[in-house]
Amino acid sequence: MKKLTRIEMAQRVARDIPEGAYVNLGIGVPTLVANHLDPHREIILHSENGILGMGPAPGPDGEDDDLINAGKEPVTLLPGGAFFHHADSFSMIRGGHLDYCVLGAFQVSVNGDLANWHTGQADAIPAVGGAMDLATGAKEVYVMMEHMTKQGQSKIVERCSYPITGMGCVSRVYTDLAVIDVTPSGLQVVEICSDISFDELCELTGVQMRRGPAG
Repeated sequence: MKKLTRIEMAQRVARDIPEGAYVNLGIGVPTLVANHLDPHREIILHSENGILGMGPAPGPDGEDDDLINAGKEPVTLLPGGAFFHHADSFSMIRGGHLDYCVLGAFQVSVNGDLANWHTGQADAIPAVGGAMDLATGAKEVYVMMEHMTKQGQSKIVERCSYPITGMGCVSRVYTDLAVIDVTPSGLQVVEICSDISFDELCELTGVQMRRGPAG
């Protein structure tokens, strides 16, 4: 079965972010989106640790130990970028000043509940970071994740079994198999990014979905 790579997933997400948007990219796989945004469009990237105007990841010789994102990864700063206290950064998030955030997830439910900070296992390390603030503060929440777990279970579920990060907050899910919208009437497949049929996608996912206009 054909699947998108993480880079291809990041490219797909980047295509949907409009010019002029203020965007936070969550720790982990979502940070790859920064490397695939069109440099001819003005998209302002935000990081919880107090950066506005991040660019793509630096080259091997361009790393600056004092310039990192919230995940402690080296980043670049575009002309006009700024640094500020993380309290001001969270004021931006909580004040509704971010148009989009892109987050990873362990699970997303059919009604857009997000579980991405803890698996509930006794030996798991909780890592909520700014996810709860972003899930409720951003105008649009995109999730970027593999469609299935390593054990072959769907990460898109009827109801989240992991601790909830935000309720009803997810608007669109990008996986290595499909792009799926969360709508008031249920999940709608926008695009299948694999060589499987709609029926096969539904069987793998295990929840009810309907075709979108181009799904």
